Amino acid sequence: MPLLFEPVYTEGLAQLSYVVGDTAAGVAAVVDPRRDVQVYVDIAHRSGVRLTHAIETHIHADFASGVHELAARLPLRIAGGAQGGYGFDFQPLADGDTIALGGIRLQALHTPGHTPEHICLLLQDDHQGDAPFGILTGDTLFNLDVGRPDLLGEAETRRLAAALHRSLFRRILPLGDRLEVFPCHGAGSACGKSIGDRRQSTIGNERRFNPALADRPEDRFIDWLLADMPEPPRHYARLKRLNAAGAPVTGGPPVPMPLSPGEFAKAAPQAVVVDIRSMLAFGGGHVPGAISIGLREEFPNWAGWMLPDDRPLLLVGDGPEDVAEAALQLYRIGLDRVEGYLRGGMNAWQNAALPLAHAAQWSVRELDERRRDPQVGILDVRSDEEVVKGRIPGATHIYLPHLEARLNELDASRTLAVYCGSGYRSSIAVSILQRHGFRSVANVPGAWAAWTAARKEVQ
Repeated sequence: MPLLFEPVYTEGLAQLSYVVGDTAAGVAAVVDPRRDVQVYVDIAHRSGVRLTHAIETHIHADFASGVHELAARLPLRIAGGAQGGYGFDFQPLADGDTIALGGIRLQALHTPGHTPEHICLLLQDDHQGDAPFGILTGDTLFNLDVGRPDLLGEAETRRLAAALHRSLFRRILPLGDRLEVFPCHGAGSACGKSIGDRRQSTIGNERRFNPALADRPEDRFIDWLLADMPEPPRHYARLKRLNAAGAPVTGGPPVPMPLSPGEFAKAAPQAVVVDIRSMLAFGGGHVPGAISIGLREEFPNWAGWMLPDDRPLLLVGDGPEDVAEAALQLYRIGLDRVEGYLRGGMNAWQNAALPLAHAAQWSVRELDERRRDPQVGILDVRSDEEVVKGRIPGATHIYLPHLEARLNELDASRTLAVYCGSGYRSSIAVSILQRHGFRSVANVPGAWAAWTAARKEVQ
């Protein structure tokens, strides 16, 4: 069959991009490409097609777009919604405009709401009739969720939420239940409130099971959608600006320089040291002042939240492979200044007799035994949405992204035991507290999950 339709899923970002084209005609387009673009070049080469377009459904907030990296490599056109505030030359797609790829057609459907310029793309295959068979919904419609309308600030939120209601109920749902839905994100992305696990769906499935598509008047839809909306990650505003201007073309992710312990120690004061090992490895021994952000699926989101974009980054990992993966994940969110890593890891550091910091790790049973000690304080760094469902009795709550701004609310003379949902975010918090001079802090691995599993007291 001449239809080429290949999704590309990016873990960590929970992001979906698509290569769409006609193998008989030898042409294809990439929709919503990530920044490391070799995967699309490889698909095109393997399929025997030429990439003619790189299309944005909207100005992305959660990852650096790869349209300019593709355009630097290939003679293709960048296209996007005609209403967009793009700061570069592009092919504007107004409502109803079509990009023909042999017998495959992509028709723009203006669907404002998540952003003002947002377009969806109807998919039509001439070999299967005149009606579209699917729709690339970008960040308008997900499995069991819809795009959040609050990323442009409070002044625009209700207006965009109203536009989203009209896009969903007047433009998308009338297309018919059989139409397949291909979104830009799956579960784990913060571009919706609670995106479902399925990476594709149908309009009929979403009509039946998606709580956002319940039959509500527009004003009640807006109130429902905005209720308990999680705080948008801090780096989203930065990435909006980056993608509106066009992410810089670098040719690929940075290649960090291996540094001896002495070279690393000399460079560290001018940089941010990021320890990408597990929380337990970090607790056992780390470079003083390092911030702990373990290389797990959550890494790009919390690196975006917590790391500056105006200082060089130095990495500490278990090996060169982990360092390369972390540099790639950082590149995907526009953090390009990864300038080096500790060659030989912490073994080399300690063998060089350089200063070594530690972070205590308390089990939930140890925390339960010590929590009534007046010299022990408990800090909960989970989100507001998590804390309202219960907390450890007596815990102070400060959401992790706000910790540095609220350190004056904590008593540095006490031992602080820090917990989150699993121990991952609390390890980040412990490292921040140590950087700011808190001498007695402890992470709680397992954290809230272990506390409730052990049937400990809940407030």
